Amino acid sequence: MATSSSSSSPPPESPQTCNISSSDDSLEVNKELERMIEDVENMAVHLTWMSYDMVALRTNPEFIVSLQKLKDAVQRCKTTVLGEQQPETNECTNAVQ
Repeated sequence: MATSSSSSSPPPESPQTCNISSSDDSLEVNKELERMIEDVENMAVHLTWMSYDMVALRTNPEFIVSLQKLKDAVQRCKTTVLGEQQPETNECTNAVQ
């Protein structure tokens, strides 16, 4: 029972083809890692600003009152500019409340 090995297995890749393939894979992995690192850095910056805002809000209660006055003034301006239309709400301003 002799089996034909050439028909059942693919031909071996040449060393040059293998190097190009692994080089392409390596470049793709590096690009993906760079994207992931950038995403993590962006999250770290966002978390830093969130923690800074929390510290500012908790250590200075007057800041909360000032922020509320500012939000009210912005709302009045939007109402004046847009007339009777309902201005679009921003998720960021809703999160501060």
